Amino acid sequence: MLSSYIICFVPMISSDKQNIFAMTPDELDRRVADLNWPSYRGRQVREWIYHKLIVNPELISNLAKTDRQTLAAAIAFDVGQVQQLQQSEDGTWKMLVKWADGALAECVVIPDGNRLTACVSSQVGCPVGCKFCASGINGLKQNLSAERIVQQIFLMNQSLAPTQRRITNIVFMGMGEPLANYAHVLRAVRIIHDPQCFNIGARKITISTVGVPPRMRELAGENLPLNLAISLHAPTEALRKQLIPWAEHFSLQEILDAARYYFDQTGREVTLEYILLHEVNDRPQHARQLAGICKTLRANVNLIRYNEVEGLPFERPQSEAVMKFQSTLREAGVNAHVRKSRGRDIDAACGQLRRKLEIRNPNDELNSKSE
Repeated sequence: MLSSYIICFVPMISSDKQNIFAMTPDELDRRVADLNWPSYRGRQVREWIYHKLIVNPELISNLAKTDRQTLAAAIAFDVGQVQQLQQSEDGTWKMLVKWADGALAECVVIPDGNRLTACVSSQVGCPVGCKFCASGINGLKQNLSAERIVQQIFLMNQSLAPTQRRITNIVFMGMGEPLANYAHVLRAVRIIHDPQCFNIGARKITISTVGVPPRMRELAGENLPLNLAISLHAPTEALRKQLIPWAEHFSLQEILDAARYYFDQTGREVTLEYILLHEVNDRPQHARQLAGICKTLRANVNLIRYNEVEGLPFERPQSEAVMKFQSTLREAGVNAHVRKSRGRDIDAACGQLRRKLEIRNPNDELNSKSE
């Protein structure tokens, strides 16, 4: 059964001490109480981490030196390192983060006026294996723990510090299937959302999934008004199974039923993500079939022009086909937008930057997939 498949991927890499980025404010306050420190110490530590973006306990100057040493002994403050940073002419930039075990994950910062959106990864690699995507070419390496998800936001904010700007929105659209790493993604979301941490509103956080109905229904009960996006990419069961191997596990109807349930429980309209592939899923009949799906639920559609991946046979759609696809949807009453292509000059497609480094250094990254 898929449910056991989802929860049995690979374990987190962990240490004996809990990482500061995995701790909710309540958990940190309890740890502070265990040290027989006054309760305000937890708030002080969070100020340094989430507001001053300082992660070295030795630099927390409003603690005595002996207290800094005690803190370092009680809590892990290690954080991933920026392995590579690429900036696009359009202002988008992509970061490759490496952790001590060799794991690599990508995250992207997308500027749009006053909004700075972080596209974060939830796994190293991806189990879904979409035929057109670089992320899953070598399968799943490991789940990202909650602290490693939160650390991506921390590192992006650190890099943004000279501009005096911070991440305002988050989309879980990087490497991995977020709902296949449900517990750690939700813990990370709650930390990111907490007013004492990064204080990013739940309505500014989007979880993107290829479609895992049991987890979609569970997400609806989390009491968080998160945005839910479904990576549809095909309007029929047959074509979807050709493009997305995981489509074998859940029918399109099950996924759409779960999407309707999510809207009914949360009041949040679902977004259907649709990557347009030249002469594969971008024909007028595909648009009409997609419009038929949209009439069955409250959803808007994001149309995404494919970013080519070296070694894969798919091509970017023609502009005329994209505009025709959108107009067909709009004529049917569907709220459809063509997402602006960003960062095409910096390995824009998800997973490409990590893949290029993997090819150059095949023994550099943790490659165990054992349970």
